Amino acid sequence: MSETDFSETGVRIDRWARSLSRAGQVTVKDGRLALLTSYGREIDSAPVGTVSTGRAWFAGGDATVARVNGTRYRLTMPRRPGKPDEAGPARRFLDALRGAGGGRG
Repeated sequence: MSETDFSETGVRIDRWARSLSRAGQVTVKDGRLALLTSYGREIDSAPVGTVSTGRAWFAGGDATVARVNGTRYRLTMPRRPGKPDEAGPARRFLDALRGAGGGRG
């Protein structure tokens, strides 16, 4: 069993005008991206090679945009107070996807 490349909880997951989870989870593990609700139910998942990600001008510094199976999601990953993180979770997410072979913009 391999180690998780990226995991962040407390993620707001929006499918543009519709909020799917205010405290969801995003994971990158074994070459797959998974978007989960706060209860662990899968919203969507795909191999990282088929996922496109990036930052849109309107998304803000703590958000990214991901296209998974043809659906665009906005993932807002705020920095946690008291947890020093130079890159921030959104930047680490993009780096993890690129490192796993996906995240083409």
